[in-house]
Amino acid sequence: MVKFYDAKNEAELARVEAVLKQGGIEYFVTGKAQEDVTGEIEVAEEDLPRAEELLLKTQ
Repeated sequence: MVKFYDAKNEAELARVEAVLKQGGIEYFVTGKAQEDVTGEIEVAEEDLPRAEELLLKTQ
């Protein structure tokens, strides 16, 4: 797994998760703290180009 995105708030995290789910890309969120809902999203290295492409299309 490689770092893909560092979400700054809950809304941003939810948006990126939705894009990845819709694209069928498996991901993992690390660094979630209970008091501050942020997280680093990781994807498999082979999925990184497709994940970036999907995220760019939604911006």
